[in-house]
Amino acid sequence: MPYIRANTGIVTQINVFTVPQGGQSALIETLREAAEFASSTPGWLSASLHKSLDGARVVNYAQSENRESARRVIDRLREAGFLDRNKAFGEAHPGLYEVIFTLER
Repeated sequence: MPYIRANTGIVTQINVFTVPQGGQSALIETLREAAEFASSTPGWLSASLHKSLDGARVVNYAQSENRESARRVIDRLREAGFLDRNKAFGEAHPGLYEVIFTLER
């Protein structure tokens, strides 16, 4: 379950993929496999996948305990070949973020 609270030190990797028409399902399957693989990495917290309603994008929202843990997850995925596999399905736009504000009902 994602943890969205300000000022916790948790690092969120948000990766927006642009995919060709009909390409969402294949990318989502690969990202699901990558998340399951990464989940055993120390410091990994969660992963959530989102698909756009227009079929053009997939968003991967993954959280780690801190920046070092996020780097460890990314390095492990790279070494296992997941980052190269994802490139075959669409163009990635990754970034690391921290939550600075939330407002809830």
